Amino acid sequence: MTTKCPREFAALTATIAALSAALIIGSITIAPIFAQDPAKPDAPAPAQQQQPPPSTQKPGVISTTTTNVVVPVTVKDKKGSLVADLKKDEFRIFEDGVEQNIIQLSTEPVPLSMVVLIDNDLKQKDADQVEPSLRAIVGGLSVNDEASINRFDQFFHEGTGFTKDQEKIVTQLRRTKLDKRSSAPPPGDPFSGPTINGQPAPGADPLNYPSTRAIKAQATKALDDAVWSGAQLLKDRSPEKRRKIILLISDGQNGVKFNTHKYDEVRADLLRQGIAVYSITTGSSYFERRLNRLEEYAHDTGGDVYYGAKSTTFENFYSVIAEEARNQYTLVYSPQGDRKIDYHTIEVRVRREGLVILTRKGYYGGTFAAH
Repeated sequence: MTTKCPREFAALTATIAALSAALIIGSITIAPIFAQDPAKPDAPAPAQQQQPPPSTQKPGVISTTTTNVVVPVTVKDKKGSLVADLKKDEFRIFEDGVEQNIIQLSTEPVPLSMVVLIDNDLKQKDADQVEPSLRAIVGGLSVNDEASINRFDQFFHEGTGFTKDQEKIVTQLRRTKLDKRSSAPPPGDPFSGPTINGQPAPGADPLNYPSTRAIKAQATKALDDAVWSGAQLLKDRSPEKRRKIILLISDGQNGVKFNTHKYDEVRADLLRQGIAVYSITTGSSYFERRLNRLEEYAHDTGGDVYYGAKSTTFENFYSVIAEEARNQYTLVYSPQGDRKIDYHTIEVRVRREGLVILTRKGYYGGTFAAH
């Protein structure tokens, strides 16, 4: 091309250089031009969002969550001794009647978080059996276990909280003094004390029972509320890291009308949290057949029931229960079935005959899950 004017040539050269630089640096974006009001200052140009080069864009990631159900299981022989040599292929587990594939079996001991619930309103004979035995509870605990000591009658009497310090646990147990009641009914009505011809006896003091009183032979003891309160103490303990248990020592009396929380509600909370209840019954409860509630809590949650008659048997029970709870089999499976159902039943079987299996009766969706 021929250019006669040096100035035109210089201008053309500068334009070509600028365009070349722009092409080297990057792409040129041409933004639309909007009419501006002459009376107003120019508005700043809208910010342009630079798109990353196609080569740097990552494909979308699709993530899935697999929920595994964790089931602690105790296996005993006919004599009540723990069976510790079972293999994974000897177990079968059923959820809602459908057999599941066990993906993991663990026999590693698990530290305990134990809530001790001591009946504070026992007959004199029962209290004399229980009270001197309480210090033996610490004998079954390891250095990694923790315990909280509490009492209950019509009300829940919370202790000083969880501790792993065995000296502190022993101190708390030594200071635990139980209210005791006579097995014979007191004179007069249960509210006004001794009476003569239906009137308070002269100079009679108001009747001062322990916190539980008998009203027309109906117990006012709130056992269901006590178990509920014990479960609340365990809420922040992980069932995947610790074995959560309630050690319930009672004669089994339960004033249903005096409980705020009903059995089904308490049972549901225990199952949601993975708490097992181990019940120790006093001598009078066994002979008077007041065991229903103690047995229900234990059987539904995968715990156990021990029937005591002497203080020496109570002492032995504490260490046996701690060993049983700490050394359970732990089965893990990925559930197959209708996940829209909130509550799922569980049944565990073993291929070896003549064994007793203890585990909870079911679980609620979203609980005891390892991801």
